[in-house]
This record gives sequence, C-alpha cells and structure tokens, in this order.
Amino acid sequence: MPLLVGTSGWQYKDWRGDLYPADTPQRLWLEEYAARFATVENNNAFYRLPTEETFTDWRERTPEGFVMAVKASRYLTHIKRLRDPEEPVARLMRHAAGLREKLGPVLLQLPPTLRAAPEALDATLACFPEGTRVAVEPRHDSWWTDGVRAVLEHHGAALCWADHDSRPVTPLWRTADWGYVRLHCGRARPWPRYGRQALASWARRVAETWPDRADVYFYFNNDPGGAAVHDAAGFARAAGRLGRTVSRTADVHG
Repeated sequence: MPLLVGTSGWQYKDWRGDLYPADTPQRLWLEEYAARFATVENNNAFYRLPTEETFTDWRERTPEGFVMAVKASRYLTHIKRLRDPEEPVARLMRHAAGLREKLGPVLLQLPPTLRAAPEALDATLACFPEGTRVAVEPRHDSWWTDGVRAVLEHHGAALCWADHDSRPVTPLWRTADWGYVRLHCGRARPWPRYGRQALASWARRVAETWPDRADVYFYFNNDPGGAAVHDAAGFARAAGRLGRTVSRTADVHG
C-alpha cells in the first residue's frame, strides 16, 4: 500500500469552489472528495458515533480501495477517560463494521488534561479485535515514557506523530510496522498553511522511518480555507520527490 495522504474530514463549507465545484450539492461532497483522495480521517465519529447504516452508506459511496480512518468517540477518550473501555470499544467497532474492507485505523486522541495511564491504555487496546489498527495521540507530556512506548509496541499500536506550528509535538517513536501522522496547524501564510520546508521535512521523516512498502496514514487537520487540501497536495509532491509511492491527492497548487 502506498503512503496514504488525506484530510481530517471532508464536510467544510469553505472548501466549496476550491475542492468542490460551486454547483455540487453538499450531499455529494464525499463522492467528490473520494475521487481526488484515497483516504479520509472521519472525525465526525468523535462528536457523535454514526450508526452502522451510516458507515455502510459511506462504504457504498466511495470507490474500491478507499480507506476511512475513524476517530474514536469522545465518550471513550474524554468522558470515560479510558475507564471501563469494553462497552464503548465494542460499540464503536460494531458500528464501524459497516465500512468492512474500507475501515482503516482507529484513532484514540486523548484529552490534553489526561496524564499518563499506561495500565488504562493497555486495557483499552486489549479490547480491540485482533487485527484492528489503533493509533494513539496523547497530548500530555507525562506520556513520553519507556513504559508507555512498551504498551504501544506490545499491541502493535502506532504512536500518532502530531504537529503544531510546523514542529513535532510528540516523540517520533516507531511503535508499529505502520505509521499515523496528523498535522494540525502550520506557520505559513495564509494561516494555517504549511510551508514547503515544513512539508519537505515531514516527507523526509517518513522516508527515514518507514520503507516504501509500509502503510503510513498522513492526515492534515488544518481545514480552514482549504489549507488541508493544498498542503496534502504539496506534501504528496514532496514525498514523491523522495521516491515514495503516494496515493492520489487533489490536483491543486499554490
């Protein structure tokens, strides 16, 4: 599988006229998106878990080979704070099963106030069915310990590499044979774009860490003004210059 490049979500009204033709109704935006990108990170599920029927509808509306990563419900990560994970994990996976072969990794983005709890993380990861790819994005510095890294490695879970302001805010640990990267906000203009140097640096980090045959999921979460769409295209070009095999990205420049 190539380096899979996409955005965090697709339902942004300010993408109309940029990624989406002005005359395309919003109900067809997923089809327009999937014609230009091979993957998306579904962050709607974080706020309200869609039904299995909705996941099935998304599967049927996207082309063969499309991959949808799913951000886990905040009920698990922010309300329960990884406590008693069995039921929320089971419910998430039961609903997301509607994607079938198009289900990509599940992202656990932890609240910034949640301090390191390796035992709770270990118990949560153990609840996922065998073969499920889980990426974990801690946001408190107490998580950067050998013990946490060992938990991730034991479960084959990927530490999500995250970027804010064009710099990594997580250790660049490789904890699995696949990778997951999220870029939240760059420093270039217009805000919140990433500059060419920042994108080239991220392409180099990926190339130096994983072989071309490894699955690496790379999502841009800087959605205002279509920044994510432009930066995904720019990153794909930068990775291509390093000889990486990259999934299709929107043909946008500038």
